Amino acid sequence: MRFTLYMACVSGLRCNPVLQSLYERLVAAGKPAKLALTACMRKLLTILNAMVKAGRPWSFTAATS
Repeated sequence: MRFTLYMACVSGLRCNPVLQSLYERLVAAGKPAKLALTACMRKLLTILNAMVKAGRPWSFTAATS
């Protein structure tokens, strides 16, 4: 499970503006890259959980609020 989440997050850092901005903000604040990646993994899980709970597909506007 962890490897799958890790790979989804690495892919998301290249394509998902929500995860990109979080990662860049944390690294700019001086956080280690591994910690920033773990925070992005948690954010991705939060987004996915909300999508399942609401029964809705991905929406950029919903993920940023």
